[in-house]
Amino acid sequence: MGEVKLKSNHIKGILCILLAALGFSFMTFFVRVSGDLPTMQKAFFRNAVAAVVATVILVRSPEKFKIQKTSYLDIALRCIFGTSGLICNFYAIDRLGIADANMLNKLSPFFAILISIPVLKEVPKVRDIVATVVAFIGALFIIRPGGDMSVVPALIGLYGGFGAGTAYVFVRRLGGKGERTPVIVFCFSAFSCLVTAPFLIKDFHPMTAWQWTCLILAGVAASLGQFGITTAYKFAPAKEISVFDYTQVIFAAILGMIFLSETPSYLSVIGYVIIIGTAVVRWYLTLRRDRAASNERINNSFRSFG
Repeated sequence: MGEVKLKSNHIKGILCILLAALGFSFMTFFVRVSGDLPTMQKAFFRNAVAAVVATVILVRSPEKFKIQKTSYLDIALRCIFGTSGLICNFYAIDRLGIADANMLNKLSPFFAILISIPVLKEVPKVRDIVATVVAFIGALFIIRPGGDMSVVPALIGLYGGFGAGTAYVFVRRLGGKGERTPVIVFCFSAFSCLVTAPFLIKDFHPMTAWQWTCLILAGVAASLGQFGITTAYKFAPAKEISVFDYTQVIFAAILGMIFLSETPSYLSVIGYVIIIGTAVVRWYLTLRRDRAASNERINNSFRSFG
């Protein structure tokens, strides 16, 4: 019965992370089609919707907006790195193909491996180090450094992946402390709104009904992504399902090809294959190692009874 429940939770986790990937890809799409608006203006509305959703959930909860004292610093760092990463990701979305921008952002798990060393005191295994190096080689195919200014948006998009990866490390530490998901989402979204609001006030561009609709939908899609991915990791460990998050790049590429006439270059496709392939291989080896260790424990138990 327990095994059936574990499998059921695993399936739920995969479905939630696929839903989150779809949500984030639509967020990227709506940000792009909202037109020629300042990056900060787009970031503000994306986070304003998420802040409203989180506020409604917290108001209805018994603990309201209560934050654990031990969570203050981690929440602050999650907000700083998450906000800076988000702004850089939005900047890249407006200047690169949406598939390229998404792929650079999806380097976040590899950055998380590096940041986990000083923050979580986790020593990565050799295969994790190799996977990180190979993934960054894949990123070079997307960035394509050539000495011209076209590389700048790609490098800024790369920082977007770093910011997201670092933020996820602090989210993980907050989860270990038992901090509530809506609190983390609210703090991040509210902080992002406070950071971007002065830019919005100083340089607000009037928006058409279509642009309002796009940015509101971007916020709704982002909320779906945030809550979806957080829920997914409650059903199953990240090491078992995180690889499915890369479907976001596929969804974004499809949206770009159908609605924006964007066709990724062959070098970008090579980069996608390298990065996603590395993530899949690392995921497979991790599962195989864990299953081998589990079988070894079971065999040792039987031997002890013998």
